Amino acid sequence: MDRRHFLKGSLIGLGVVAFPSFAIAKSSSSYGHVVIIGAGFGGATAAKYLRMWSEGRVKVTLIEPRPQFISCPTSNQVFSGAMNMQGITHSYDHLRDSSGIRMIQGIASRIDSDRRTVEVNGERISYDRLIIATGIDFDYSNLPTLTPELQATVIPHAWKAGPQTALLKKQLESMPEGGVVAITIPPVPYRCPPGPYERACQIAFYLKQHKPRSKLLILDANPAITSKRPLFERAWKDLYADIIEYQPSSAIENLNVKTLSVKTTFDTHKVDVLNLIPPQTASRLALDTGLGSQGRPWCKVNYLNYESSNISGIHVLGDSVDTSLPKSAHVATSEAKVCAAAIIAELSGEAMDQQPVFANTCYSFVDDKQAMHVASVYRYDPKDRDMHAAPGGGVSAAPSLEEGLQAGIWAKNIWADVLS
Repeated sequence: MDRRHFLKGSLIGLGVVAFPSFAIAKSSSSYGHVVIIGAGFGGATAAKYLRMWSEGRVKVTLIEPRPQFISCPTSNQVFSGAMNMQGITHSYDHLRDSSGIRMIQGIASRIDSDRRTVEVNGERISYDRLIIATGIDFDYSNLPTLTPELQATVIPHAWKAGPQTALLKKQLESMPEGGVVAITIPPVPYRCPPGPYERACQIAFYLKQHKPRSKLLILDANPAITSKRPLFERAWKDLYADIIEYQPSSAIENLNVKTLSVKTTFDTHKVDVLNLIPPQTASRLALDTGLGSQGRPWCKVNYLNYESSNISGIHVLGDSVDTSLPKSAHVATSEAKVCAAAIIAELSGEAMDQQPVFANTCYSFVDDKQAMHVASVYRYDPKDRDMHAAPGGGVSAAPSLEEGLQAGIWAKNIWADVLS
């Protein structure tokens, strides 16, 4: 399949508007070696399209610590029981075997941008271009009693789908009837703006079905719901008025791990299950490599090719990027395709596209079957060298069963696009 036919089909499957295209020179020579760290939505997509669009002329090495792909989109449905861990877990085998990608399971320990090398599992790998697609990390500086170890065992964030998703689900199931669950929401920016509010719906649905005397407390550091506000407010009123209590402007000031108590600006709450989602930053690897923006824990890039503004030859994708766009899976895959096309163009001596355009669609479930969406189109503005919203977006009038079905199709399509 060539790029132009793919792009036409993408308009239906994933709402993609347009991506750069260029003529590949008819040559059997290699264009170079691209190493990608992180095989989430952004990294895996970049790996696939670098191989496909270069017709195999770009060698790709993909480094990922996890043996399997676990999807953050749809992981909130695990809490309602509409999905399970098996349903959000997928193999990398087809991506690796069909694309001719070298996959290494391991953690990149050192990047030498001068020598253009990456170290993983004791091996030093040279690259012509490096893509860092390692997602988010968490900022515990204002929560000294909270550690990654505690989050893995007692107070899960479950904001990276995987073992903590299963842990939080188990905690909900073990909580006594009449117990209190709390979700804390960090200040923006964070991964998946509507995600915490969708999670609240999914947990509230579970409580309504199995523990109807229980309560769900939402402690939001932001002054108001950050995405799809009227829709979530209406859903909570119509479906979960006796379960959900929402408190805006309620940043966590202190945490007592022993008593599972959280102190906010206004009150102290003792709970039975605490889903504490910490403030977020670009991945530690990206920041330690020197890719962070001045005064901000995110990575500034050139939106024409996603090359770092700080270090040439290194590109950054997905949630680590310093952008006003939502940190979503769909945005990550869109960025990955722009990046892949630009790298192929540059390595093959062609001009990269100067006006990238792409879309983002995000579905949120309000119960086990009904969903709603927000969609946006983004276009590059050469005046300020940034991506801006363009006409063509929209938001649901109300959640519906039809959109629930569409959300399921969207998930299957994006998984297939990334991994097949």
